[in-house]
Amino acid sequence: MKKSINHLYLIVLLSILSSVAPMGVDTYLPSIPDIASSFSVSIEKIELSLSIFLIGFSIGQIFGGPISDRYGRKMSSVYGLLGFAFFSFVIIFSTTIYELWIFRFFEAFSGGIVVVNAAAAVRDRFHGTEAAKVFSLIGMVRSFAPLVAPAIGAFIIHFYSWEAVFIFLTLYALIVAFFIYKDLEESYTYTKQNVFESYKIVLSHKTALKAMLTLGLSFGGFFIIIAKTSFIYIEYFKISTDYFPFFFGINFIILMFMIKINVNLLKKHSAVDLVKGAVLVQIIAGGLFALNSSNISIILTMILIASYLSMMAFIFGNCMALTLEHFPKNAGVASGVVGVFQFGLGAITSSIALSFHDGTFFPIGLSICLISIMAFFVIRTYKNV
Repeated sequence: MKKSINHLYLIVLLSILSSVAPMGVDTYLPSIPDIASSFSVSIEKIELSLSIFLIGFSIGQIFGGPISDRYGRKMSSVYGLLGFAFFSFVIIFSTTIYELWIFRFFEAFSGGIVVVNAAAAVRDRFHGTEAAKVFSLIGMVRSFAPLVAPAIGAFIIHFYSWEAVFIFLTLYALIVAFFIYKDLEESYTYTKQNVFESYKIVLSHKTALKAMLTLGLSFGGFFIIIAKTSFIYIEYFKISTDYFPFFFGINFIILMFMIKINVNLLKKHSAVDLVKGAVLVQIIAGGLFALNSSNISIILTMILIASYLSMMAFIFGNCMALTLEHFPKNAGVASGVVGVFQFGLGAITSSIALSFHDGTFFPIGLSICLISIMAFFVIRTYKNV
C-alpha cells in the first residue's frame, strides 16, 4: 500500500475535485442579500436555494456512483464538471426566482456526478487508518475552498453584480476539468455488476449505514449554520459584506487546525471514538448557543459556531473511511450513497430548521443541538466488524 505522504499532488487534485460543493455554495453567500433584492423576494427564499442545491447535489450522486464504477473516475468527473460549468453560466440569465432554483438544481446535479469520484479514487488506493488520514488531509486542503470562496464572492460583489459570481464558478469548473483530464490517473477496476445489486449491497450493510447516517445528520447541522451565516453576521450583527469573509473564514482556519489534530490522534485512537467525542462537543456547542440566544455577543457567537463547525474535522474523514472500507468493489456507488446521506439528509434537516426562522438565534441553536444528539445515538452503536 502506498503511503499518502508520497501523493501530495494527488491529494491536492482530489481536494480541488471535491471542492465543487463548497465553491458552489460559499462563493455566493455574500451575494444573498443582493440576489434577494434583485428578484424582489425575501432573503429566506434565496437561502432556500441552498437547500435546493443540496438536494440536486444528492440526486446527482445517486447517478454519479454507477457512472463512476462503470466509466471510471476520470471521464465521469470531466463530464460532470462541464455540466456544472454550463448551468453556472445559464444562471446569470435567470429572470425569476423559480428559474434560479431550477438552474441551481441542475448545476448541483452535475456537481454531484463529480464529487463521488474523489472519495472513490481514495478508496481505490488506500484502506483502513491510512484512508482515514488521506480523507482528513483532503479535508484540510479542501477547507481552503470555504475559506477563500466567501472572500472571492465578497470581492466580486464589491465591484460587480451577483451574476459575476456565477461567471467565476463557470471558469472554475472549466479549469478543474482541464487539470483532471490532464493529470488524474485512472484507478478503478471495472467489475460487471448490476446497478440495483450494487445499491442493494451498500444499503443493506447496517454497520456502514450507521457511519453514513451520522455523517448525514452532522452535515445537517453544518448546513444550517452555513445557510444562516449571512443572517447572523450581515443582517443581525450588521457586519459589512467586505468583512464577512473574515467572520466566515475564521471557522475554516480552526477547522484545518483540527484536521491536523485528527490525523495525529488517529495514530493512537480509533476513528469511531474520535467521531463520538466530536459529536458530544457539537451537542454542547449547540445547547449553549440556544441557551444564550436572547442576549449573545458577537464574540461568543463566533466561539460557539467555530466549536461546532470545527468538529467536522473529526467526523467527515473518519465517517467516510468507516463507510467505504466495507465496499472495495463498488466504491463509486458507496460514495454516491454517502453523498446522498450527507447532502440529502443535510438538505432536509436544514430546510426544516430554516422554516422556523424567527429573527433570533434560538431556532439555530436548538436545531443543531437536537441533530447532534440524534447523531450521537446512532454512532454510539457502531461496532467495527
